[in-house]
Amino acid sequence: MDISIIDYAVGAAVATDLVNTSPTVRATEALTDPDALTGFLAERGVRLDALADGAPTADDLHQIHLLRREVRGVLETEWEEQAVAGAMVLAGRAGQAPVLRRESGGWQWYVPTAPGASPAGELAALIGIGLLGAVRTLGHSRFRPCAAPGCRGVFVDTSRAGRRSYCMPDRCGNRVNVADHRARRRMGSVIR
Repeated sequence: MDISIIDYAVGAAVATDLVNTSPTVRATEALTDPDALTGFLAERGVRLDALADGAPTADDLHQIHLLRREVRGVLETEWEEQAVAGAMVLAGRAGQAPVLRRESGGWQWYVPTAPGASPAGELAALIGIGLLGAVRTLGHSRFRPCAAPGCRGVFVDTSRAGRRSYCMPDRCGNRVNVADHRARRRMGSVIR
């Protein structure tokens, strides 16, 4: 697997999505079995070399669950240096020395993963590179907790404006908007 250093938003998005599959954030576990992991990766366009010849195993899934905890710890840390150190550990799991490769638009930086790396190792490298890129480009302040009341989700805001508030805007953002709408309607009926 070759991980683009420039396209850090991919790894940051996978980090966000992975930590928010947890029952800590949702009512139930989203990555319940190897097929769910396969679907998760496919939905995000992540193709791991370690899975090129087959589907993930139950042990692969277990290792991804452990990785999820580690990524959550990096996203939750208040100290920029700790976030960088944690992301470097993730990137180093399967990441090798960066390479510069000529492509149609010029030279591009990539971090190849080690041959024979596990799915969790490759995913850790992708996430680690993404988080390092987000800190370098946007700053550690873009690692945030979800603003929805009662939600324990965390995310990396890679939006241009940097105003994202929710770990899952389609879920948490909608829930907050519906609650606000209902409160305004109640207030309107009380005033009449």
